[in-house]
Amino acid sequence: MTRDELLAHCLAKPGAWQDQPWEGDVVAKVGPKIFAFVGADSVGLKCAATREAADEWLHRYPGDASVMAYIGRSGWNTLRVGGAIPDDEILEALDESYRWVVSKLPKKDRPA
Repeated sequence: MTRDELLAHCLAKPGAWQDQPWEGDVVAKVGPKIFAFVGADSVGLKCAATREAADEWLHRYPGDASVMAYIGRSGWNTLRVGGAIPDDEILEALDESYRWVVSKLPKKDRPA
């Protein structure tokens, strides 16, 4: 899966839009909130509600999943694309990250 394919999957979600809040860093947002940090060969996603639950990714894919800097304590991981993690699992994790973020948005900011 390429970076462009990953970004296209993000932007196909209802209400999703691309932003570049920091020079060179591409993110996918829904409403005002980020649900994916899209890198050249990785994606940062909300993988679980807690750090402990998100650690499952680290145990299953120790060389390809890591705790995200700064927000990892909140269940965010970086998943390497093109490694041991199958593309369909990355897309499922992306879908789940989107659902987590949408569920926390005020009703007025949720996509129709």
